[in-house]
Amino acid sequence: MESSGPIQVGVTGGIGAGKSVVCQLFRCLGVPVYDADQRAKWLTNNDPFIRKEVIDLLGPESFTKAGDYNRQFVASKVFKDSTLLYRLNQIIHPRVFEDTEKWLQRHESQPYVVKEAALMNKAGENNTLDFVVVVKADMEVRLARIKVRDSFRSEEEIKSIIQRQISDEERALIADFTIKNNDDSPLIPAVNQLHTFFFASKIGI
Repeated sequence: MESSGPIQVGVTGGIGAGKSVVCQLFRCLGVPVYDADQRAKWLTNNDPFIRKEVIDLLGPESFTKAGDYNRQFVASKVFKDSTLLYRLNQIIHPRVFEDTEKWLQRHESQPYVVKEAALMNKAGENNTLDFVVVVKADMEVRLARIKVRDSFRSEEEIKSIIQRQISDEERALIADFTIKNNDDSPLIPAVNQLHTFFFASKIGI
C-alpha cells in the first residue's frame, strides 16, 4: 500500500564534493529539491523574528548597514564560543524546520523529494528522511574545485573549512547510498539509477 506523502531523500557531502551538482541533476528529472543551507541564509536575511533574535544575541553588527546578514562578523563570534553557536542554531533551525514543513506540504503529491544540506543525520535519526545519499570526491579534486569557485580563499583557509566539517568516514556511517563525484565519475547514470529506485520504492514496484 502506498504511504502518504513523498519519500524524503537527503543529499549531503563535504565542501567541494559536488552535492549541489547532484541535486541539480535531480531537479532536471523533475524532482523538487529543498536547499536547506540556502533557505537558512534567505530566512536569516528576511525573517523579522530571526533578525531580532540574532541582534539580541550578538548585537547590531550581526547585520550590515545595508541590512544584510553579516556572516563574517557572526562567524567570528560563534566559532570560538560553542554556547553562542548553540544559541544561534536554536534561533535559526526551528524556523528552517517550519519552512521545510511548508515546502513539503506544497509537494505532497510527488513520489519523492530531495533535501540538500551540509549537515545531516542518518535517515530516521531526529529527522523525517527515508534515505541519505552521500556525495564524495577525492581531496585533491575538492581543493581544485573550491579554488576555482571561491578564488578569494587561500588553500589554508579551504583546508581549515574542510577540517571543521565531519570526515568522509563519518559521512559513510549515515549513507544509504554513496555517489563518487570525481571529475571522471559518470554522475548522470548514478543519479538516474537512484531516481528509478526512489520512484519504484514509492509506487511499490
